[in-house]
Amino acid sequence: MTYRIRGAVALLAGLGACSAALAQSNVTVYGLLDTGIERVTNVDAAGNSATRMPSLTGSFPSRIGFRGNEDLGGGLSLVFTLEAGLALDSGTMGQGNRLFGRQASVGLKGDFGTVTLGRQVNMTYIASLKYDVMGPNLFAIGSIDPYLPNARSDNAIGYIGNFNNVVVGATYSFGRDTSSAGGPAATGCAGEVAGNSKACRQATGLLGYETPEFGVNTSYDIMYGNTGAAGGLTSSNNSDKRVTANAYVKVGEGKIAGGVIDRTTNAATGRTESDLYFLGVSYPLNPFTTLDTQVARKDVKNSDADVTMLVARLTYYLSKRTAVYGGVGRMKNSGLSAVALDAGGTVGAGKTQNGVMAGIRHTF
Repeated sequence: MTYRIRGAVALLAGLGACSAALAQSNVTVYGLLDTGIERVTNVDAAGNSATRMPSLTGSFPSRIGFRGNEDLGGGLSLVFTLEAGLALDSGTMGQGNRLFGRQASVGLKGDFGTVTLGRQVNMTYIASLKYDVMGPNLFAIGSIDPYLPNARSDNAIGYIGNFNNVVVGATYSFGRDTSSAGGPAATGCAGEVAGNSKACRQATGLLGYETPEFGVNTSYDIMYGNTGAAGGLTSSNNSDKRVTANAYVKVGEGKIAGGVIDRTTNAATGRTESDLYFLGVSYPLNPFTTLDTQVARKDVKNSDADVTMLVARLTYYLSKRTAVYGGVGRMKNSGLSAVALDAGGTVGAGKTQNGVMAGIRHTF
């Protein structure tokens, strides 16, 4: 009996120690549910139209996540993020059917900034957050360059810091993408190959200055390929490079923001250069309604396969967490260009595509 009592006391003491340790941690469960209906024209060479519920995004991609931190003392904290993408039209996982495809990272945060390890958004993604007024909307610049709203890196070391409004950041990936299923978010370049230090490596960097009234930044992103990788990067000598420059300024209650993305791809099929320009305005018409508009143009060098996009979105907030929205858009393809207006959609080569959309969004 004495041994049982001692064992019970030891167990309770251990549980008390665990409770004390857990009390120092803070974990938040959060999410976003967003879906709608769209109608777009010229989805094929025959010029047919389609009405459907999109899979990739509405005004924002749906997700559920867990974010936590633990105070380690001395101004140092452990931080982690686990975030899963969801397709509300079918209930499936996003980002190539990964469990935590949007983010899966752990790291340390202090006065020096934040260092993270794992799958994480990189500096190309972060560079656009305050400068692209449409964000990952169904009709937006992510339709022209699908990498932009999917700029994440597997097997990555990341850093970001803010020092008196100066923002600096970088990531380095030993193997940028381990998945080969699921569209632009999965390109099959696992890397970490013995004897090949360039295979599937990726480096990104960010430098900016941001205040509530205005901000500017620039980012650099280069990724290398390897056997079996998508996008024509089938060798570690192949690369895809993006350099961005962005700016925003507050005008009254509104914001004007834009930028340029210079891209150079050295693929197995040859070298391609392009510039993507975008300019947007976000303006609150009243405390419950916001209008966002954006124009963009992609200029492909030495080619007539250029693209011009014009989109607008009106959002009405039913509460702080729930909103309904509607949008319109137009994507004009020149030459043999076939860029769809809607993210993940299709369009007949050289055709102009028009679209309308409406949806509902809730955050928790």
